[in-house]
Formats: sequence, structure tokens, C-alpha cells
Amino acid sequence: MDRRSVIRNAGLAGVLAAGVAPAVHAQATLRWRCASSFPKSLDTLFGVCDVFAKKVGELSGGKFTITTHAAGELMPAFGVLDGVSNGTIEMANTASYYFFGKDPTYALDCAIPFGLNSRQMTAWVYEGNGMKLLREHFGKVGIVNFAMGNTGVQMGGWFRKEVNSVADLKGLKFRCGGFAGRVLERLGVIPQNIPGGEIYQALEKGTIDAAEWVGPYDDLKLGLNKVAQHYYYPGFWEVGPQLSLYVNQKAFEGLSSEYKAIVECAAAFAHTDMQAKYDARNMPALKTLLGQGAKLHAFPKDVMNAAFKSAMDVYAELNDTNPAWKKIYSDYAAFRKESNLWFNLAEASMDDFMQSQKF
Repeated sequence: MDRRSVIRNAGLAGVLAAGVAPAVHAQATLRWRCASSFPKSLDTLFGVCDVFAKKVGELSGGKFTITTHAAGELMPAFGVLDGVSNGTIEMANTASYYFFGKDPTYALDCAIPFGLNSRQMTAWVYEGNGMKLLREHFGKVGIVNFAMGNTGVQMGGWFRKEVNSVADLKGLKFRCGGFAGRVLERLGVIPQNIPGGEIYQALEKGTIDAAEWVGPYDDLKLGLNKVAQHYYYPGFWEVGPQLSLYVNQKAFEGLSSEYKAIVECAAAFAHTDMQAKYDARNMPALKTLLGQGAKLHAFPKDVMNAAFKSAMDVYAELNDTNPAWKKIYSDYAAFRKESNLWFNLAEASMDDFMQSQKF
């Protein structure tokens, strides 16, 4: 499905302004379920499902109802890809890099170390070849994917002990999301892929030595500062992690053209809404964390350099061994190179100036 033609034909501005497209009034009543990989306590990550469902209901005049379900209610947090693929549920919202074990290519739908930032990711997906290539990949398992959320650059996580050099990473049991583990394990890290709702207990019991989640707003909710004090930045493995809406392909194809357009428009609305919330809420939360004793650190330069080299080595190896990865990553990397030239000229120079000023 071509995003531009759908929006033109559906008249996005008109749909959103009117609240309900005229053709929707003739649609059948429909009730679907959307499973999340996140607990309800995280009102940004799980909450994007509620934002999406509410917008679908508004745009359909209440005829298309979507119920939202936290991780564990319908299926485990990491079971949603299979659940949508086999038709157990119609929809799910998740971070695609959770499924790197099935195929590392899935990570390109979310985030890879030293990858695209949130604006670049959105540009690649919507205006580059990203959506076309990702749709082909997800089509192999009977899923239609939509971008639905982005956190922006994440924090590097909570550590019991300071990290002063690459040597301090050796033997470290570190909870990190998805594909990042493949890069970090080459630095001596022992990666742990643990759902968000289980991180606090694992860190408290000493099952892990360190953990990353998202950023100040969610980390404060999880209380991670209570079991580890050293808070590192940046999360170089999650520069612009995109969350995705999965829709069962057969179910989606069975929708009317109006309902298809509503799903797409509501997902785009929720996509923007999530990052707006993080951008507004992270700094107040960080101030609270620092007031409670968190100690803020930047990763040492040798850690950043070693991780970057490790990432590039991993990508080169995957290019040689995984045709699906190579097809999508080649386009992704070319877009990243071109986009960084522009961001360095405009965004970075302006950010550097503004952030050095005193207001």
C-alpha cells in the first residue's frame, strides 16, 4: 500500500477535521484486539496503543473498536510477532528489535547501534525506501507494519559500578534491548534480553549488574535509580528506536478502504504523540532522579569508539551472510550517510549554539 496515495485519496486533513469520513457511516461495526509488549504502568510505551485505539474510534464514529492489552494479558511480551502472524490477535504494538533472534533484519524496523535518529528514521520510513523494504520483509510472515511511536535517543542505563573504560564492561551482565547485545558482547558484555516489567527485580536481586530501559521518564516509573545509582548516556544502541504496529495481513486486507486509511492515519497520529510526550517529560523526570541521588555520567570515549567499531564489524558480517539484512541495510546506510551530512550542517550546528547559551 502506498502511503502517499492513501493519504491523498483518504483526504487525511479532511478526515481529521471532520472527525468521521462520510463513507465510514456505512461501515460495519468491528471489534479488534491490540496486544502490547509493555506493561500498563508505562503510560508512554503502553499508552501509545490507547492513543491509537481512541483515534480509530473517533475517526470511525465508534464503529471500529480496538481493545488494548498489556504484556502477559493475551500473550507474553515477546510473543506478539507470532501472535499477529498466525492470526491469534489482529494487532500488536512492539519494538521489532526484540525479534532479532528470528532474523537480525527485524532490528532495522526499530533501532540498531549508531543508527538513524528519530527524525531520520521517520524520514527513511515515510519518504525514503524504508516502508517499502520493511513491508516486503514483514509480508513474509503475514504482517502489515506501520510506524507507531519513537522515544528519541535513549539513555545508556543504570550501573551498580562506574564504567571508566572498555575493560569495565568485561563480564558485565547487562539488560539491553534486542540487537544491541550482538554488538556489546564483543566488548565483553553478557547481554540479557529481559521484558521491561521484570528489570527492577533482576537488578535488585543481582541477577544482572546493569540495565537500560528508555530514559528518565520511564526509568523513574520503574524505580531503577533505587537499585543502581550510576546513570549513563547516551544510549548509542538506540539512537532513534521506532515502535511499530503489526496488523495481521489477512485481517487488514479484509478491511474496507476507509478503515485501512483510518488505521494508517491513527498510527501516524500516535507515532507523533509518543515522541512529543517523551520530549516534554524526560527533563523534569531527570531533575527528579538527580534530586534522589542519581549520578550522571557520559560513556568514556574509548567505550564509544570500541562500540562503534564493533557495530560496523557486525553489519559487515551480516551483509556477507544474510541477504535480507543486506538488501534493507544497504538502503538504510546510504540514507544515514546522506542524512547525516544535512543534520551536521543544519541541526547539529544550531543545537550546539543554542545549548551553549544561557537563558
